[in-house]
Amino acid sequence: MRHLLDTQHLSRADALEILDVAEDMADTQRREVKKLPTLRGKTVVNLFFEDSTRTRISFEAAAKRLSADVINFSAKGSSVSKGESLQDTAQTLQAMGADAVVIRHGASGAPRTLATSGWISAGVVNAGDGTHEHPTQALLDAFTIRKRLFGDASRGRDLDGIRVTIVGDVLHSRVARSNVWLLHTLGAHVTLVAPPTLVPQDVSGWPVEVDYDLDHAISTGPNALMMLRIQLERMNAAYFPTEREYSRRYGLDARRLEALPTDSIVLHPGPMNRGLEISAEAADSPRSTVLEQVTNGVSVRMAVLYLLLAGERPDTEKEDLR
Repeated sequence: MRHLLDTQHLSRADALEILDVAEDMADTQRREVKKLPTLRGKTVVNLFFEDSTRTRISFEAAAKRLSADVINFSAKGSSVSKGESLQDTAQTLQAMGADAVVIRHGASGAPRTLATSGWISAGVVNAGDGTHEHPTQALLDAFTIRKRLFGDASRGRDLDGIRVTIVGDVLHSRVARSNVWLLHTLGAHVTLVAPPTLVPQDVSGWPVEVDYDLDHAISTGPNALMMLRIQLERMNAAYFPTEREYSRRYGLDARRLEALPTDSIVLHPGPMNRGLEISAEAADSPRSTVLEQVTNGVSVRMAVLYLLLAGERPDTEKEDLR
């Protein structure tokens, strides 16, 4: 694997390899000593042009647990805020000897530009670009669904026949886009639920069904319900009458939680707007995987960095990881 830029072009075999290596990584994180020597001598740069806490810390933890050196670069207070271009920033990182660059950027396509421009020889991981994609979030979501539904038998399994319903601000959500493509690749059936104003203009090319009624979608018995954060910071128009009205029609409250099949799980990419898209009862219920998603995110990002920088696993190392 040279780069991880999106899930739309990620093959089923590559997706399953990442998930299975993440299983190995998760096993190592249950040991007393969690650190592996695998990426000793490698340098990973977290290049964040947008604010993020969870994603940046998760990548930093993943790289450090693989013994890589980590450089955190924030656009605020840097040369970027003084007008430096992405090209100049990239060439600076190249001169510093970066082996991998994890980039979050407000412009859709920025990670692909970085990966294909020739400005830098490092592997590039997309940590979220505009409203385009967020591939490692989708991978950790798929990992979480697989782990919750199949338990110890999850290794090597795809999600064929699993029904996943994604609810909320699909229009602004790169998480939703990445999940749609990855879940479809893994065989899942995906339904989007949102007000018409929060569904992208043309989803005819997406492998999904669209439903505008959350109660109806819940009545079909999804295996996993993914609640998306309402991204108020990206909204400059009235996409719904009031927050209270949105919560009434599209929020996961105690009543809707009770209506889900007993073995259904609830996901949320975080951070949560409690009381808006998800109630405290739902967020804190045993069905919720919110904290598991955070834990699994480190294992998945360890797997991505491992495959990006260490390549194929020799059998001896495979045994050592387990």
